Amino acid sequence: MNIQEYVKLFRSRWVTVALTILAAVLVAVAVTLLTTPLYKASTRLFVSTNAGSSIADTYQGNRFSQERVDSYVELLTGQTLAQRTIDKLGLDMSAADLQERVKATSKPQTVLITVDVLDPSPVRARDIANALSDEFVVMVRELETPEDGTSPDSRVVLEQRASIPDSPSVPKATRNIAVGLGLGVLAGIGLAYVRDLLDNTVKDRQTLEEITGTGIVGNIALDKDRRKKPAISFDNDNSAIAEGFRKLRTNLQFLAVDNPPRVIVLTSSVPSEGKSTTAINLALALAEADYSVVVVDGDLRRPTLHKYLDLVGSVGFSTVISGQASLDDALQKSSVADLTVLTAGAVPPNPSELLGSQSAKAALAELRSRFDYVIVDSTPLLAVTDAAILAAASDGVLMMTRFGYTKREQVTHAIANLHNVGATVLGAVFTMVPARGGSPYSYSYYYGEEGGRKSSSNA
Repeated sequence: MNIQEYVKLFRSRWVTVALTILAAVLVAVAVTLLTTPLYKASTRLFVSTNAGSSIADTYQGNRFSQERVDSYVELLTGQTLAQRTIDKLGLDMSAADLQERVKATSKPQTVLITVDVLDPSPVRARDIANALSDEFVVMVRELETPEDGTSPDSRVVLEQRASIPDSPSVPKATRNIAVGLGLGVLAGIGLAYVRDLLDNTVKDRQTLEEITGTGIVGNIALDKDRRKKPAISFDNDNSAIAEGFRKLRTNLQFLAVDNPPRVIVLTSSVPSEGKSTTAINLALALAEADYSVVVVDGDLRRPTLHKYLDLVGSVGFSTVISGQASLDDALQKSSVADLTVLTAGAVPPNPSELLGSQSAKAALAELRSRFDYVIVDSTPLLAVTDAAILAAASDGVLMMTRFGYTKREQVTHAIANLHNVGATVLGAVFTMVPARGGSPYSYSYYYGEEGGRKSSSNA
């Protein structure tokens, strides 16, 4: 992956990355708060040897001291010294416990040893460090003094005593949070990458075009306001979603120029992909361009257009097909000029049979003769056969695919259903595309778009 792909991945999966970072930081904070504070007190020891009278003797003495330092570091963390310190201070702990709290280090090419002691109490940390160092000085004297009582060749001096530490050395809050933040970033990016690999939803133009075998004729931006009010007021709306429908209207006019489609079915693979919203607003966009349009609710199972457009839903497509009402009686004028609505009507017990009848085909044919465009909102293809039946009787189908929601295999099966009935797929429409953070598309504002207006030659 190149940098652009990583940036695209981060933008599309920023919630995953952010939540992972937050979780890692919270874990670091929790570890910091739950860790018992430990204070560090330090002493410094100086190792010396008897210097000779010559330069060579002095050099040998220094080498001897440095060699002794490594051994003394081991003795400082040993069990014997720990037990002597416990006995001296009367500590309520074992020698092994004290050994875990003591650390001795020496710098290379020096005769200095630093002794660090960690303890929950700052005062006790100081006392242990000083007592341990004092006992070590005594122990070295005992070990280095020859049996004949002569002066030892090496001795240890307590060069710096410990003081009471002001703040705890453990935990290191800043370091812990920084480590948590760093690990969170790495884990978040890794998790986002894995999720992206496992994600089989449709999120790019190339994938959708390959699956549908047709081009993308529209990209409809995500607009949460459409959940409450599906219809857009095109008179004064230049938002991204409004321009998306205008662009879809314009592209629709370039489909099959020799035999332009007029009865168009809008369908999708599964529910909640924006079919009804797209059908309503495509019809409104066409009406804005001075076309006479009728939008038909072809979903006889779960009709919605009458609710969205605040119309009567009891008389409509089903009552016309069944012969209970005439087409003139069922058609309803909307609040927008040039837009007529044919609601679904009463829910019948046999929607598929009604839609496949000659009466339904006759009704669509009559609508085709009366209006420039007949926009049919149908059911999802994978749910029932209704959409495929309507598609076979139409001039073409627009396939709705919700960005990052519809799975590849769902679109594949839906397109196969359309091909099985001989329907013409006019194009695919990406719906609910996020304007930022993962969208492969950008949205421009087209003011005064005249290309979509009806010309006199189209009248």
